[in-house]
Amino acid sequence: MALLNIFDDAAFSAIELSDAISVVPNSYGRLGELGLFTPKPVRTDKVAVESKNGVLTILPQTQRGGPATQNTRAKRDLKSFVIPNFALEDTILPDDIQGIRAFGSETELDGVMSFTNDRLAEMSGKHDITEEWLRAGALRGTVLDSDASEILNMFTAFGVSEKEVFFDLSTDTTDVGGKCEEVVDHIETNLLGDVMTGVRALCSRAFFKAFIAHPKVREAYIYQQGQNVLRNDLRKGFEFQGITFEVYRGQATDAAGNVRQFIADNDVRFFPEGTSQTFRTYYAPADMMAFVNTPGQRRYASLEPIDHDRGMNVHTQVNPLPICLRPAVLVRGDLAAS
Repeated sequence: MALLNIFDDAAFSAIELSDAISVVPNSYGRLGELGLFTPKPVRTDKVAVESKNGVLTILPQTQRGGPATQNTRAKRDLKSFVIPNFALEDTILPDDIQGIRAFGSETELDGVMSFTNDRLAEMSGKHDITEEWLRAGALRGTVLDSDASEILNMFTAFGVSEKEVFFDLSTDTTDVGGKCEEVVDHIETNLLGDVMTGVRALCSRAFFKAFIAHPKVREAYIYQQGQNVLRNDLRKGFEFQGITFEVYRGQATDAAGNVRQFIADNDVRFFPEGTSQTFRTYYAPADMMAFVNTPGQRRYASLEPIDHDRGMNVHTQVNPLPICLRPAVLVRGDLAAS
């Protein structure tokens, strides 16, 4: 059996490989674990988001039999966003699978499939960390490319300003509880009809260290440590004034070797949890003929033979756009005074 014939098997079709790469265990990190972003497949490389702002008005008294107050209708606003494409390619050469192939072997196909799946898993990990980076950007209000160039600024797109709260953690008398209440009140006000189960804060290490060391916070932190002696690390969840604070260490390198921190030093990012309409990840279909006009999937993969049976090119891609549809609920905190 020739190598090319192996990859001609239906098991190596774009559809089957895309299904295979989709079941590779996720390794994208904390934001994936939190499950904030509801997946929403779409059939095109663009997504249109319609917002409808209802107007609640106190009605004036009217005379019986007289003219009624005219209803003020909600305004509709349609916004269109392009879904980015992230493609990755690798090559499988004959030497890579030498020793797997054996003439007349019944396990030959399984061996090549296993090797291919290992390569897909390695490539999938890079897509995972990319999607984690995009989701972190959505929680900051600005989705960025790997070089930190802007893909989508949600504050600009929806015409809102970013809320910032400066905690002034170097001052012992700072009302930290009041700062937290300011954050929660702002988020609740700007949910605009959505609901939440709580507020979470993803902290840089510097912010978290200064936060738990503050006299107004330290007593509560020590108390929770005493009440949770079986917990290994309270950095994954420390509750204070209705907010769950945790350290978020997300970072990765770009193609040039630059380290990208998902949350900047001294920063903390606040957002609501348990919402139903606020966070989405839109998935577009791959730019492959087999998937034209089909609902987008999380992962895609395909193989293509190299001329003269010299190996196979492996192509993977993802087409996600994580977005916060109510960016006013995103709050940036800083340990500084201003």
